Amino acid sequence: MPIFEYKAIDSANKVKKGLIDADTPRDARLKLKKERLFVTDIHQAKKRRPVLSIGNLTSDATVTKQKMEQIAAVTRQMASLLQAGIPLAETLRMIIEQAPDKKIESVFRDIREKVTQGMTLGDAVMQHPGYFTDLYANMVKAGESAGSLDKVLVRLAGFLQTQTRLKNKVGAALVYPSIMVIVGIIVVAILMTFVVPKVTQLIRGQGKELPLPTEILIWVSDFLVNWWLLVFIGALLVMIAFQLFIASDGGRLVFDRCKLALPVFGDLARKQSMARFSITLATLLRSGVPALQAIQVTKAVLDNKILQNALQVVHDSVIEGSDIATPMKQTGVFPPTVCYMVGVGEQAGNVEEMLERIGATYDEEVDLATQKMTAVIEPLIIVALAVIVAAIVIAIVLPLMQLQKS
Repeated sequence: MPIFEYKAIDSANKVKKGLIDADTPRDARLKLKKERLFVTDIHQAKKRRPVLSIGNLTSDATVTKQKMEQIAAVTRQMASLLQAGIPLAETLRMIIEQAPDKKIESVFRDIREKVTQGMTLGDAVMQHPGYFTDLYANMVKAGESAGSLDKVLVRLAGFLQTQTRLKNKVGAALVYPSIMVIVGIIVVAILMTFVVPKVTQLIRGQGKELPLPTEILIWVSDFLVNWWLLVFIGALLVMIAFQLFIASDGGRLVFDRCKLALPVFGDLARKQSMARFSITLATLLRSGVPALQAIQVTKAVLDNKILQNALQVVHDSVIEGSDIATPMKQTGVFPPTVCYMVGVGEQAGNVEEMLERIGATYDEEVDLATQKMTAVIEPLIIVALAVIVAAIVIAIVLPLMQLQKS
């Protein structure tokens, strides 16, 4: 059923815009007339063409943090409505009416249309990869198969909120250091492009030989003033080259290996990945997704190539009849404690519970590692900025002291 975008005037003479699904524009006008809306303009909504992504470059097919938060809220609403005994089609209609923005509304209109035509909800959400991940679709399919869609949606909403919170921890911890770096760069740039040239012009006018630090400072200042565009283009090219490098499988593997090898950041990245792995796999298994499928979906969720390769080894071993814990241990990527707890869970038949415990443990460790990282990085930034500013001041003061002596 086509979707039409309309502009109308309500009974209070206020302009109202929105979307409505109908077979023809005439049907759409009749529907809106029943809602006491006088239509001034109506046309079929244009479908957005999906933008493909290359490597890690941003695209419409990527589920952003904002979208994840919106989908988590909508998913919880869907679960509440289904638990109240409201049919799925009616639930989707209510979600459309309460949609946070037009894009979400358009997505759920399309989903509702497909569901009313006989498609399952899991297959319908898969048609919108820009909003719903494979994990989301697989959990919904498992919930539909088991007849417990409402419970799965509750679990899914909690999972999405947990993942968002887990990602936000590191970002929130880096806000203050990032502000310090930006302010420091701006201060140094102002010193080098405005203050230093005026001071050095005065010093050069004396006609005396300048100290080496002052000569270096003058050269750097002149280079930044005269070739700032070249510096900007060079930095941009480096960023593009880096993106292309990590977009390749080999480059991504090298980058992730280096990231895990870093003293403080590597420990945080490893714990964050373990928390995401444990929580994701536990949520999928508890929702009824088969183990092999759950491992594959979890692999796609992880953002570390080394862990992805390790999970692929686990997946292949399970196909050959192995348990999960043994190949996990053989990869050497997963901590021994994680492998041991998964093994105990397999023997006791409560892998999901063990994975949830692992996830909760690593969630707490991520908090501690984040605090540790912040405690290390902030003094380093302060010292680095202090050294740079001190070097500039010394380079300016040295020739001035020579002038006083003469």
